[in-house]
Amino acid sequence: MPLPRLAQLPDRARLLAPGLMLAVTVAMAAQFLSSHYGAPVMLMAILLGMPLHGLAEDSLAGPGIDFAARGLLRIGVALLGLRVSLDMVAAIGWPFVGLLALSIGAVILASVALARRVGQDRAFGLLTGGSVAICGASAAMAIASVLPARETTERDLSFTVITVTALSTVAMIIYPMLASALGLDPHQTGLFLGGTIHDVAQVVGAGYSVSDETGDLATVVKLIRVTLLAPVVLIAALVLRRASSGTQTRPPLLPGFVLAFLILAAANSAHVVPGVVVDAASTLSRALLVAAVAAVGMKTSLVRLAKVGPAAIGMLLVQTAALAALIATPLLLGLV
Repeated sequence: MPLPRLAQLPDRARLLAPGLMLAVTVAMAAQFLSSHYGAPVMLMAILLGMPLHGLAEDSLAGPGIDFAARGLLRIGVALLGLRVSLDMVAAIGWPFVGLLALSIGAVILASVALARRVGQDRAFGLLTGGSVAICGASAAMAIASVLPARETTERDLSFTVITVTALSTVAMIIYPMLASALGLDPHQTGLFLGGTIHDVAQVVGAGYSVSDETGDLATVVKLIRVTLLAPVVLIAALVLRRASSGTQTRPPLLPGFVLAFLILAAANSAHVVPGVVVDAASTLSRALLVAAVAAVGMKTSLVRLAKVGPAAIGMLLVQTAALAALIATPLLLGLV
C-alpha cells in the first residue's frame, strides 16, 4: 500500500502548489505590514485574504487554499506544544492555574448558552468562547477544525478571528492602564494581562510596556492558557462525537494534532528537546498559522460575513469583559 501513495505524491503536490503559494504569499505580505507598521499579523492576514475570495472557488487554487486552511493549521497548532511545559506552573502557582481553568470553562459554557439569544448556534458559542478564553485566533482555528461542517463555517471563523484580534489589540492598550487604576502590583499585573488578553503577541506587548518582570510573567501565564487549548479541543471533540447522529461523519476520538501537541508538550517538559529546536518550531508554528489564517480569509465571503450582525459583536464584548472580571476579582481580593 505505501508504494501507490508515494507515487501519488507528485500529483498531489502539483494540485496543492498554486493555492499553497498564494496563501504563503499573502502571509508574507501580512508579516511585512505587521513588522513595519505594528499591525496585528493575524488581522492583516485575514483582511488581505478576503478580497481574494474568488480564487478559493477556482479549480486551480482552491485545493491548495483548502489544505492551507486545514492542514497547515493543524501542524501549526501541534507545534505550539513545544512552547509550553510543566515548569511554567512553578512561576505562577497551582491556585492561579486553577483559576485560569475555571475561568476558561465558565466563559465557554456561558458562551454556548448565550449563543441562541443572539441568533447563533451552539457551535458559534463554542468557537467565540474558546477564542476569547484561551488564545485568540489560534484557538478559534483549532476549535473550528473539530466542529461539524456547516454552511456558515468559514464566515463564523473569519468573524471570530477579526473581532477577537481587534479586541485583543484594544486590550493591549487599555488593560495596563486598567491594572494601574485597580492598584495591582507588577506581579499581579502580569497575572492579569496574561490571563485576559486574547493573543500571545498582544500579551507580550502589554506586559513589557509595564516592566520586564510583568512581561515575563504575563508571557508565561499566556502560554499556560495555550496549554489548556488541548484539553478544551479534546473535550469538544468528545462531546461532538457523542452528539453526532449515525448518518453524520463523527469527529475522531482524539484529533491527531491534539495528540501531537500533548506529545511535544510532554517532551518539552522532560527537557529532551534542544532549545534551538524549540525556537525553530515556535517560528515555524507562527508562520504556518498566519498562512492558515490567510487561507481562511480567502475562503470567506464578505457578503456572508456581513450577515453575522451586531449582536454577535456584542457577545464577544461580553465574553471579553467577563473573562477580565473573573481574573481581576480574585486578584483584588487576594485569593490567588
